[in-house]
Formats: sequence, structure tokens, C-alpha cells
Amino acid sequence: MQRFALIGAGFIGSVHAHNLAAHPEIDFKLVYDIDPQRAAALASRHGAKAAATLDQIFGNDGLDAVFIASSTDSHAQNLRLAADARLAALVEKPIDLDLETAKATVAYVERSGIKAMVNFNRRFDRAHAELKELVHSGRIGDLALLQLTSRGPALPPLDYLKNSGGQFLDQAVHFYDLARWISGQDPLQVHAFGSALSAPEIAEFGDVDTSISSLQFPSGAMAQIDCVRHTNYGYDERIEALGSEAMAASERQPSGHVSLFQGQHAQSHGLHGNWFDRVQPTYAASLGAFVQALDEDREVPVTLREGLKSQAIAQAAVRSIATGHSEMIDYSL
Repeated sequence: MQRFALIGAGFIGSVHAHNLAAHPEIDFKLVYDIDPQRAAALASRHGAKAAATLDQIFGNDGLDAVFIASSTDSHAQNLRLAADARLAALVEKPIDLDLETAKATVAYVERSGIKAMVNFNRRFDRAHAELKELVHSGRIGDLALLQLTSRGPALPPLDYLKNSGGQFLDQAVHFYDLARWISGQDPLQVHAFGSALSAPEIAEFGDVDTSISSLQFPSGAMAQIDCVRHTNYGYDERIEALGSEAMAASERQPSGHVSLFQGQHAQSHGLHGNWFDRVQPTYAASLGAFVQALDEDREVPVTLREGLKSQAIAQAAVRSIATGHSEMIDYSL
């Protein structure tokens, strides 16, 4: 049994708490949040105990791992505390919104030798994983083009957007990671375009809600990623991989799989009403992969360094919006 503590009892923390409690190889022991009542309520629902301070987690020799799902501005510090306490760590992205702070944190954690993983959960989507295996097996020939789509049904609250780091660091970064993972290559440069179409007011703090990113890989293959914060037809996530011999696709997924045919009319399900309903299973799968790495004492599936690479692409995309030109991507630690 891996003995876990959870830091963060907000929405995503509650998702992780459910999965921690449900995993058969996890002893879910503690929950900490800056709001003690919220921590106590979440802990009570899942048979854990609330920690009054972070010291009760990082000074506890009865733990093996910590899941960091606290506010973004605390991720780096909590990772450093986990390194000092020799606790394995699974952390929500990003490590820190400031790339230099994130790099320094990764170097610090790597020196400690703990196992630490960034929760790029979409790698654990079954369809995306099958697509990646088709590409790597050579079934589609030489990869020429990746097309990735992420379109959300509703704009997040403005308070969230102001602190999210912007669309490239918050939303598109998942698909930069998928592009790297599926292609097996680190893109050399990115050219990004973006506009605030659904919510012009977010332009006041430098954000966009509709964007396209074009990536070029060392092989000459390319990727295009379109991200939209607000649609009127549901949550749409899909990937196509075009090769020299075939095309493979991880299709958009409907909210149900039964259709009704009656006379000349047909009725079928639309898309999921929100992003969470579409990707919810990937959170449990990601946690399971992390636990398996701990059990088998092997490298975690998504290292902190890989998280840095995807963030470096996002930062280059932000620069591209500002300059209007393609930007080279710097992966140096």
C-alpha cells in the first residue's frame, strides 16, 4: 500500500480524493487545504483525516507520497517540500507559471532523487494512447501532420482566467504535451495566432479565447492545434495523425452511444456538456500509472522535465503572439 496525502481540497482536489480513496493499493491518510473546513469535509467523505498544517504532511514519516492539487502559485514550493521530505510527488500542471522558477524547482527536485510526475492526464485517454501506439508502430508510415483540437463549451470564470497563465499555458499546453508524446519529437519552433472573440474583456489582461498554434518537428512533420474556450455545441477534443501510408484518428466522443431511428428521422447523442465529463476517467488512470511506477520502482510516465518542455512550447507561443513571428523553442533546463 502506498500511503498518500492530498494537498488541495478544491474542485480538482475533490476529484483526486475520490480516486485516491477508490484505488486498492492506496492508503489515503491526510488532506490539507488553506481552508481547514474544506479539508475536513473532504477528508471525512473519503475516510481520511484533515491536516491542520503542511508540517503534518511533510514532517510525517508515515507517508510515501503526496498529491499536489493546491493553487498554482504553491506548486513549486510544495514540490520542494516533498523533495526535502523524500516523498514521491504527483503534481498538477504547471510546476510554476514562471518558467525560470519551474526550471529551478525541477533541478532542485531531481537532485533529491524522489519520483515526481506532472499530471498531464490526457496521455491516459484510451483513444489518444491507441493513436500514439499506431504512430509509433509505423502503421501510418512516416508522420507528416498532427491535427489536435480542444474546444470548450463555456468560458471559465474571469477570476480563474486572470490567474490561469492564459490559454496557451492553461489549455493548449495539454495538447503541446500530446503532440510531443504522439510524435516522439520535440518541436523546434511554434507560430501562434490568437484572438479574444467570445470575451473581448480578457484581452485587457493579455489573454485570448480562440487560438491556433503551428509546430514544426525536426523530421519536417508538423502539428496544428486549435483551441477555443467557448462553443455552442459541447466539448470537442480529437486528434488526427496523417502519415505517408495512412491516417489515424482519436475521434470526438459523444455523450452516449445509442441512437434512435424512427421512420425518416434519427436521434443521436451530442458531445459532452463540459470538459470534465469527457476526460474524467483519465484522472484515475494517471494516478494508477503513478502508483504502478512507485510499486515497481521505475521512472514515472510523465517526468517533471517533460512538463517543462511542454511549458517551454507554451511560452514560445506566447512570444509568437507578441512578435507576430515564429519563435524557436528553448528546452534548456
